[in-house]
Amino acid sequence: MSDTKNLSPVEHIKLASNYLRGTIAEGLADELSASIAEDDTQLTKFYGFYQQDDRDVRAERKAAKLEPHYQFMLRLRLPAGVVTGEQYLAIDELAHKYANGTLRLTTRQTFQYHHVSKWQLRPLLQDAYKIGVDARGACGDVNRNVMAAANPERSAVHAAVHDWSDKISEHLAWKSRAYEEIFLEQKSSGEPDHEPLYGKSYLPRKFKIAIAVPPENDVDVFANDIGLIAIVDNGELVGFNVAIGGGMGTTHGEPATYPRLGTVIGFADLDNVLATVETLVTIQRDYGDRENRKHARFKYTIDDNGLDFIHAQLAERADIELEPARDYHFDRNGDPLGWHQSDDGHWQLTLFIENGRIADFDDNGLAHYGQYRGRPGYKLMTGLRELAKIHKGTIRLTGNHNVIIAGVAEADKPAIEELVEHYALDDGRAYSPVRHAAMSCVAFPTCGLAMAESERYLPDLVAKIEGVMVDAGIGDEPVVIRMTGCPNGCARPFLAEIGFVGKAPGKYNMYLGAAFDGSRLNKLYRENIGEDEILAELTPMIERFSAEREDGEHFGDFVVRTGIIAETTEGRYFHDKTGPAEAA
Repeated sequence: MSDTKNLSPVEHIKLASNYLRGTIAEGLADELSASIAEDDTQLTKFYGFYQQDDRDVRAERKAAKLEPHYQFMLRLRLPAGVVTGEQYLAIDELAHKYANGTLRLTTRQTFQYHHVSKWQLRPLLQDAYKIGVDARGACGDVNRNVMAAANPERSAVHAAVHDWSDKISEHLAWKSRAYEEIFLEQKSSGEPDHEPLYGKSYLPRKFKIAIAVPPENDVDVFANDIGLIAIVDNGELVGFNVAIGGGMGTTHGEPATYPRLGTVIGFADLDNVLATVETLVTIQRDYGDRENRKHARFKYTIDDNGLDFIHAQLAERADIELEPARDYHFDRNGDPLGWHQSDDGHWQLTLFIENGRIADFDDNGLAHYGQYRGRPGYKLMTGLRELAKIHKGTIRLTGNHNVIIAGVAEADKPAIEELVEHYALDDGRAYSPVRHAAMSCVAFPTCGLAMAESERYLPDLVAKIEGVMVDAGIGDEPVVIRMTGCPNGCARPFLAEIGFVGKAPGKYNMYLGAAFDGSRLNKLYRENIGEDEILAELTPMIERFSAEREDGEHFGDFVVRTGIIAETTEGRYFHDKTGPAEAA
């Protein structure tokens, strides 16, 4: 780090920021603009929020010679996605008090607020802090929200895994007092800041960790920089297989960038888990690319240096030699909906939340000035609020945009069921398995990276694909469909059996062939196509799948087996032989 001349601009911003302070405080005090300084927008990610503008009114405001309609997306840090009923009620209240009256569940098991004004950021974070929730490291070049198998109350192993998500999250949290000083308005401690793990430059890019409990891969464990796979012996958690180098982002037209699945490198017993995770983070800190941010994720560090290098670094830095990986098996990703009973006799209810948008929808199916769409008259937000008022257990967010009402005692189940029926909260179970498995990112109108619609369009496209599947006689067949407005991969589209990635307004790249359990990437099949072309391509393919599939075969496996698309064996070959494969 002594030679800084070739560092990316963001690296210079971090180095000059005085441990992430920059001029954020001055920007918040500026009453002449709803925005903050451009350099500071790189730093505020570490505090959990991004500056955005409403793209639906961008042209209108420009014509009126007004600055863009600046506002912020704020994301909470919530390891494993767990809140109490009391916390949920407060989080709901903050959405109405400081944001747009909706909540967005993310694919990393936390809440996002949208349309937060600059002047509401500080009071929102202060009120969140009062209920024991923060946004430290929810975004930025540090370890982000740690995911874990969505239902810790299902078994003792699931509970232990949730505890590990907390331990890892706290262990890897950034330590500067800037968060407390700027947003909580606490006085400086007088002690000089230091970051014992991250240093002044923090990490080269974001870092993600998830923990899965086989046979369920409900967190898409291989999509993370570190994926921990729980190994159970005689009903007890004994350690984790460690997978490294997962990451979804790529860039259109730049084949040197690619999504990658994590590679299992061995087994760590419980005594070595924290040391292994911390050491892997420090390897990325010291060897990750700080010149080219598109090449700065851990996956590139691994592919550039090799797995032997990683093992050697683990031994040199922490005297860690991982054991051989233990046997494990995944059946699926996604969430089973409805009621399920845990080992201790309590009940858990998983509710479907389409695309993660919690809102009350009017009689036309619209919420927040028509930006979001749902079932006409569906009072989802009100219903969940009423549930939280009477629920004595916890509320869990899944990595697939859904909500679990967890820890329901047998005696309390009727009251929960009464509210669920009154607000039609479980009616989503009547939807097709395709809709249940579908996920999208937010995209328009707020995300500045979006090239095409996602959340506002995917339900319409899914309805048309559902129709094709019903006509083919396989309306009950589960197929994983995901859509993003850009190739950054927030909804993990490259792990979809059918993936759509925005290329331009109304145009998408279509990817095929990922594994149903999240263990294989898909591959580009058609580029820059619209809805008519999408349906024209998928219809005969789905009909053929209906007629020719083998027993238990999933769509992603079928298109690979029959030569419709070539298999992606690892991330570096993601761009090889794109398009339809030659017939086998």
